[in-house]
Amino acid sequence: MVAEAGTTRRAVDSGWWSRALANNAPGYLFLLPWLIGFLGLTIGPIVTSLYLSFTNFDLLTAPRWVGADNYIRMFTNDAKFLASMRVTLFFVIFSVPLKLAFALGVALLLNRGMKGLPVYRALFYLPSLLGASVAIAILWRQLFAGDGVVNQFLAPLGIVGPSWISNPRYSLWTLIILSIWQFGSPMIIFLAGLRQIPQDMYEAASLEGASKWRVFWRITLPMLTPVVFFNAIIQTIEAFKSFTPAFIISAGTGNPINSTLFYTLYLYQEAFGFFRMGYASALAWFLLLLVACFTAFSFLTSKYWVHYDD
Repeated sequence: MVAEAGTTRRAVDSGWWSRALANNAPGYLFLLPWLIGFLGLTIGPIVTSLYLSFTNFDLLTAPRWVGADNYIRMFTNDAKFLASMRVTLFFVIFSVPLKLAFALGVALLLNRGMKGLPVYRALFYLPSLLGASVAIAILWRQLFAGDGVVNQFLAPLGIVGPSWISNPRYSLWTLIILSIWQFGSPMIIFLAGLRQIPQDMYEAASLEGASKWRVFWRITLPMLTPVVFFNAIIQTIEAFKSFTPAFIISAGTGNPINSTLFYTLYLYQEAFGFFRMGYASALAWFLLLLVACFTAFSFLTSKYWVHYDD
């Protein structure tokens, strides 16, 4: 009796799965190209790079297992790794807050309801739409060269400007300014967040005689913290991944004196300059872990300053 019940149950389950598979077959068929791409172009390379990070691989010979040697070398015997980390962290620490502050300031101005808002919004968003392209990086190099547009503008004022991109004191700051200039994407998100703040809160503050500065700190900024949190996460990840501007401005060297040697640029040099693919894979995985730790820390601490209720 029990055996017959078990057989009947298996038959019912088998029939249910068959009907479900038949009904969902068109959906699975449409998903198949994405699944193939996801497994072959995303999961496959990720797993392969993890394996290669424990090997010595130069593209010409078979990978040779070396265990944790790549990671040990990274932390104990690689001065350029430490230099690239210093440059990248300096870039992240200064470019992200300045970019977000500038984007928020412009969003506050646009939120006042000026005429031609769509035109201004499009113009301010355009640099972000272009992204960190090669053309923009070349344009930036021409702007800050010794005989570039910036120095030509300063000359009538009696100021003799240096070659900004060739001076290690200023070269990284030119890249930070380029990052700030591409503020359009967070600005649009800030503007959308500002439109969601209830106007009756501002009206109540106005009736109480609150100053604009107090309204900003007590109403606008707390209500905008979820948007600030989102923008901070996205822009920080993008800053860690920044590559093209440093590559173009320094001609792929990270000079002068490694002042523009971003972590991604150093990773590129190891992989495609010296063909140390195993070591480059280890560098890539450390960057992934670094960004993951930052993101996890941000989420853990967000409960102390991000407000999701009224």
